[in-house]
Amino acid sequence: MQSPLFAHTEQQSQERYTLQNPQLLRVALTGNDDVLARKGAMVAYQGLMEFDGEYQSHAQRGARARTGEGLDLMRCSGQGTVYFANLAQHVHVVDVDHGGMTVDSAYVLALDSSLHTEVIAVDSQYGVSGSGKYQLNISGTGKVALMTSGVPLMMRVTPDKYVSADADAIVAWSTSLRVQMQAQTHSSGVMRRRGNTGEGWELSFLGDGFALVQPSEVMPPQNAQLGQGLGAQYGVGQHGAHAQNQNNAWN
Repeated sequence: MQSPLFAHTEQQSQERYTLQNPQLLRVALTGNDDVLARKGAMVAYQGLMEFDGEYQSHAQRGARARTGEGLDLMRCSGQGTVYFANLAQHVHVVDVDHGGMTVDSAYVLALDSSLHTEVIAVDSQYGVSGSGKYQLNISGTGKVALMTSGVPLMMRVTPDKYVSADADAIVAWSTSLRVQMQAQTHSSGVMRRRGNTGEGWELSFLGDGFALVQPSEVMPPQNAQLGQGLGAQYGVGQHGAHAQNQNNAWN
């Protein structure tokens, strides 16, 4: 049998995390270094592997219920290699150090089991939440595999140059950054997506660090509905597009 498909063979590497291709992650396990991955993200494996649902504490379940933010994970253990992917999204491996990283949990594909996660709130200028109201802090030392829809943009934030990003396009940022959620509109129009511009909530970052933005917004065009009621029309709350988006939400 002959085919150009045989050019897509396994990538040989001594690294624990290796990109098999831009949409497929290969993780090597040696028997004492479990990896946590998004439930259902395994597409193939070699060797002796076990997959178990990861235990969630009462506090973690409560935070998930209150905020909608959190991780539904499976623990992968054994000896061999395992491959992870999700809807052919682009995969990026990040080394987390003691400075920490803040992410939207919908974009986490896998992470080292030694890392710690905690749900945090992002301040809103008007006290009204959009899709970026709650995020996930990842701390410790280890690797995290993030997903983006398309090739992302890494933006540098410095004390003399702050960055603002659409709350539905931002993927992750340095935990050390100061963040505020706001809408460039007056308070009486805060529930509208900036009139007829189609723009809505944004996050402003100040300090010294990085912000990762994907070339895609989870939100639909203005007036498109993916839920019920007025909240669905403008993408706010549990009936909004962010909550209903099947490509970027934990199942």
